[in-house]
Amino acid sequence: MTLSCGIVGMPNVGKSTLFNALTKSNISAENYPFCTIDPNTGVVELPDPRLHALTNLIKPKKTISATVEFTDIAGLVKGASKGEGLGNKFLATIRESTAIVNVVRCFEDENVIHVNGSVDPISDIETIMTELALSDLASLERQVIKLEKLAKTGDKLVLSQLELFENCIKELNTRGSLKQLKFEPNEREILNVFNLLTIKPMMLVANVKEGCFTANRHLDALKKYAEDLKIPVVPICASLEAQLVDFNESEKVEFLTESGIAEPGLNIFIREAFKLLGLHTFFTAGPKEVRAWTIKKEATAPKAAGEIHSDFERGFIRADVVSYEDFIYCGSEVNAKETGKLRSEGKDYIVNDGDIIHFKFNV
Repeated sequence: MTLSCGIVGMPNVGKSTLFNALTKSNISAENYPFCTIDPNTGVVELPDPRLHALTNLIKPKKTISATVEFTDIAGLVKGASKGEGLGNKFLATIRESTAIVNVVRCFEDENVIHVNGSVDPISDIETIMTELALSDLASLERQVIKLEKLAKTGDKLVLSQLELFENCIKELNTRGSLKQLKFEPNEREILNVFNLLTIKPMMLVANVKEGCFTANRHLDALKKYAEDLKIPVVPICASLEAQLVDFNESEKVEFLTESGIAEPGLNIFIREAFKLLGLHTFFTAGPKEVRAWTIKKEATAPKAAGEIHSDFERGFIRADVVSYEDFIYCGSEVNAKETGKLRSEGKDYIVNDGDIIHFKFNV
């Protein structure tokens, strides 16, 4: 799938450090604004303990994880919607992203400059949200001007689109976002053509100092702010995660154990980003390969089959399905079938997260 998360934020909040840790890359992450000019894209494996459990049980020749795509985008400043800083480049790139990961600085460090002179996560978020809203307003207002001319003909489709855009403009002027509006499927389809920014799903990543996940006034303020907007928050120490990249597995486990950390913060972040994209996984499992496949939530069995090969979808007959939990309990597909846990599903079946599926098809 080509769905991706765009990593955004003010300059010097830790976007590129986070991206480097995610992708194990070495892009510039210097202490000055706009060190990221051209966007960098990386594909990251989705940490999924279920995949490891299936691998240990089946012992296949190959194991393939689901993936998430991230793009590190230039830092945004006030006035971006009017071309300030790298605003035009920022906005053009974020429009191509499916979801927005907004990295927010929640740490004090006199050696790391802040573009506005002081650390204020709420102000940073509001700056970005305002610029996104202004960009959407400009885009919608241009469309309204065109539609007003066409509306004189009385065309019902034009009139309905004009009403939709005018309602969106009113909402942006009132709330600064389109997330609270309820759209009919056909309305959302129309709006998706314009890649509006404030309608995209968003999460906040609070970049904190090591050991500052509690008793952190910046983080506490951010969580309260996000709760009111119903935006998920993931606290992470980007500099620590960047260091962990250089550890081997035994060193990483030893460090996490000594620090009382259950797993790297990146794992939590990647899974939350995956959810933000509206995705989940199903598995195919056999002696040759155990693989996690990515699908949109509410996808039917034929659509899931199509992720493997278009012929599977075109010639779909049925899907033999067992849940992950039942498969692990039974120990094999044969045992799952004998105990009645394996079932046959047709074209209308909605695939659940963690389903293990064997597709039957004919072309």
